[in-house]
Amino acid sequence: MSDKNLEFVMKSLLAGGVAGMCSKTTVAPLDRIKILLQAHNSHYKHLGVFSGLREIIHKETFIALYKGNFAQMIRIFPYAAAQFTSFEFYKKYLETIFGSKNQFDKFIAGSGAGITAVALTYPLDTIRARLAFQVTGEHVYSGITHTAVTIFKEEGGAKGLYRGFLPTICGMIPYAGFSFYSFEQLKYLCMKYAPTYFCDECNTNTGGLVLKLPAKLLCGGIAGAIAQSFSYPLDVTRRRMQLAMMNPETHKYGSGMLSTMKIIYLENGLTKGLYRGMSINYLRAIPMVAVSFTTYEVMKQLLHLDTGMKI
Repeated sequence: MSDKNLEFVMKSLLAGGVAGMCSKTTVAPLDRIKILLQAHNSHYKHLGVFSGLREIIHKETFIALYKGNFAQMIRIFPYAAAQFTSFEFYKKYLETIFGSKNQFDKFIAGSGAGITAVALTYPLDTIRARLAFQVTGEHVYSGITHTAVTIFKEEGGAKGLYRGFLPTICGMIPYAGFSFYSFEQLKYLCMKYAPTYFCDECNTNTGGLVLKLPAKLLCGGIAGAIAQSFSYPLDVTRRRMQLAMMNPETHKYGSGMLSTMKIIYLENGLTKGLYRGMSINYLRAIPMVAVSFTTYEVMKQLLHLDTGMKI
């Protein structure tokens, strides 16, 4: 790898990691209530989004809204760094095969980037989910290391840390694919058809244009909403599998992806089962993806990453 490409990769990793940390911290309280609702926590399953947030503050203090967020930050920096950097690499590589005018390669590159990031960081997501699911006064795990060691010892080693991995990968293909594809397409449409309203002039390889900050947020938010609509049932399945071993009554959700989906559907149906918590997911996904893409685009400009990487 040339010095120029190495510099690009390092800067891209930094930009992606910062983008991920900013986006996840923005929606950390919504992330926690989503996990509690998805997995039917006995203390919060009867509540809605906002009443659930109020109850967390009342029952566990305001800081409890960010429970599990430290583990999330440890996970999200390498996750987002790997995702955005591998997307840039896959996109460039696919352009050499299909040409720069082919737009579907953005979907393939996004899916590949999502799978790459998940494969590298999945155990940290399981740990974060376990910590976020705990309620004050009923703690099973004392911290990240204790959670990892306990799962590894008591739940079959690496198998326990990767429980729910298959539905995550299956969900990541449409989620990351549509996220990156939608954002890239919306950005392209803004630059081509309405540059006066959505773009500023800039000395980059984008034709001398970059999206204005509100346009970045708008494109990212729409991309997040589209992606979540396709992948949400698999996200619910993943959470049920990750949390299955915390309670003897929920062990049935840890056997496999299809059987877990079937149980969720038979017990709770579509809207209250596989799409349970979807409203909160829109509330969290839209700002999360908007902040993520916006921060990454801003970091790219600050770090002069628009020159790209040679394959």
